[in-house]
Amino acid sequence: MKYLFAALRTIAGVAIVVAIVGQFMKTASGTAINPFNFFGYFTIQSNIIGAIAFFLSAYFIFRKKSQPIWSSYLRALATVVLAIVGIVYNTLLVDAALENSFNLQWSNDILHFWIPIYAVIDWVFFADRKILPFPNLWYMLVYPIVWLGVILVRGATDGWVPYPFLNPETGYLKVAVYCIIIAAVTILFGYIVYALSRVQILKDDETPTKVSA
Repeated sequence: MKYLFAALRTIAGVAIVVAIVGQFMKTASGTAINPFNFFGYFTIQSNIIGAIAFFLSAYFIFRKKSQPIWSSYLRALATVVLAIVGIVYNTLLVDAALENSFNLQWSNDILHFWIPIYAVIDWVFFADRKILPFPNLWYMLVYPIVWLGVILVRGATDGWVPYPFLNPETGYLKVAVYCIIIAAVTILFGYIVYALSRVQILKDDETPTKVSA
């Protein structure tokens, strides 16, 4: 069973890489591309985190090595941020103009729809992860806070923001509200993901162990 986990994660990781490369080439073919802008999107960064988590997990399985604790935390983070990507894009941003950054439909579908769905399914059903302690839930906030900090600084200095709701021109109070919402949603999703680490549906050959807080 664990080799099925590894194979599916490898496929998902490859799909992410192909989708990102495809969109980068599509964007670059139509206009001068700023890599800092392209890779500044939460979607792109979240999918990169997902690809790294999937590839590393598959590597440990294929090499018949026990997956380290940090691998479970990385997969948990990937699940949280990718779930946020899928929900936010398909409810708030599906019709938004994002500077033609997601104008390659098949790539867009992979990054905003299929991979988020797969990430959730992988975490819920594939029980080859450690049981994560709730006191460490704050780990899930490190990346979103850093990302938001960089985006807000860029928005205030060079005027570039990846998403309309983070534009300082709409008012810093409104932006602050969205930042609080992002943090709250991240904690909520993180709690659910940590809780699901205690659920075992499709097991591998190892019994999940609890991570010491």
